Amino acid sequence: MADLAPTTAEPPVDPANWTCPAPLRDQPVVVMGHGGGGALSAELVRDVFAAAYGNPVLAALGDCAVLRLGGARLAFSTDSYVVRPLFFPGGSLGDLAVNGTVNDLAMSGARPAYLSAAFVLEEGVELTVVDRVARAMGAAAKAAGVTVATGDTKVVEAGHGDGVYVTTAGIGLIPEGVDIRPQRARPGDAVIVSGPIGLHGVAVMSVREGLEFGVEIASDTAPLADLVAAMLAVTPDIHVLRDPTRGGLAASLNEIARASGTGVRLRERAIPVPEAVANACGFLGLDPLYVANEGRLVAFVPPEQAEAVLEAMRAHPQGSGAALIGECVADHPGTVVVETGLGGTRVVDLPLGEQLPRIC
Repeated sequence: MADLAPTTAEPPVDPANWTCPAPLRDQPVVVMGHGGGGALSAELVRDVFAAAYGNPVLAALGDCAVLRLGGARLAFSTDSYVVRPLFFPGGSLGDLAVNGTVNDLAMSGARPAYLSAAFVLEEGVELTVVDRVARAMGAAAKAAGVTVATGDTKVVEAGHGDGVYVTTAGIGLIPEGVDIRPQRARPGDAVIVSGPIGLHGVAVMSVREGLEFGVEIASDTAPLADLVAAMLAVTPDIHVLRDPTRGGLAASLNEIARASGTGVRLRERAIPVPEAVANACGFLGLDPLYVANEGRLVAFVPPEQAEAVLEAMRAHPQGSGAALIGECVADHPGTVVVETGLGGTRVVDLPLGEQLPRIC
């Protein structure tokens, strides 16, 4: 037999050098998934921040803190916005910085009143860009009925930022008799979404990657406080409200299910997914349930009030596409499932990281 040609031995495979779209759970450093609103974000908050300065107010881990101060019930929230690109169809960093915090306050039933705005600017960014972001914030604040009352500005060296970052904090008043929090979800509650999902995440991604889908997909960014007020006018006994931003509808519903110890059952065909979003997600390999929204809310409402609340939502511009998409159940506590169009059932788990980073 002829001698085989000598071969060079392959180096041993080192799993530590592997890369994966989903970050590994035992990462010793911060990865993009820690900012995605999924399981990694929850672990970061629980194991680092809550452990460092945890307290009963923080332990609720809602969209905002609910405080009593001077006899008033206040909602207090803060959020940072690092979207890329700064401007996209339907909105901009400025719109998000106002609407995102306004909506976090509204998810407690509060009427938002005042915001702060802190800018981190990168050396070299054009002042016309900063002006455009600031003017968008001013217009969004006026539309939402809030006042930007204070703020701060910092500048970092070129190469140490990404143009413009904005952090806003906000306060608002919660009416007496309103108790909206994820722990109040009950079996039998109707699960309602205020309109079509997935628009914001796909709008940002289409511009970022230069993708075209035949029609322009615009972000749904909008303030939701007036819509919430219309819902509360029907009944103050709304159990849960949440705006499904990072991690999308799936992340919000999982957080509610786990906080309340209940299950959630959705009907796939009832979930309003625009055709353009469905096509874009199919092309990109995304699930619309995990795509971020910036002008939508999900509500858990007592079943006897569901039709009246749904009617009030549909009469409001920000809720005209509202739909009943499922119910809260005693089965499979802490788990969200969806009945598919083919008659099967699949689990909708909490995402590990984020399908689309840097979208809010």
